[in-house]
Amino acid sequence: MSSLLMEASNILAAEAPGSTVPQPHSGAPGELVGKVDIVLGIVAWAGTTAGVLGVLVTGAMMAVSLKRGESSEHMSRLGMVLGGCVLVSTAGPLVAFVFS
Repeated sequence: MSSLLMEASNILAAEAPGSTVPQPHSGAPGELVGKVDIVLGIVAWAGTTAGVLGVLVTGAMMAVSLKRGESSEHMSRLGMVLGGCVLVSTAGPLVAFVFS
């Protein structure tokens, strides 16, 4: 992806003689990168744990409702829990892509 951006900036710079295209550098301090990685790791584990607990609780509620003969909208709850799991699992790679 970065080679594509470099090629685009070279083309833009070639078309405008005398002008320069700024080239930002990714220079985050190493200490900050390490701390952010630790925080993101902890949040990812907490989100995964919450997702697993949500699926377990939803399954238990479905079992109890079935035993009682009640019907409820458990599939919508399960869909919301699984949607949250997808968000948690994709958050780390998205943040890494944006800040790399």
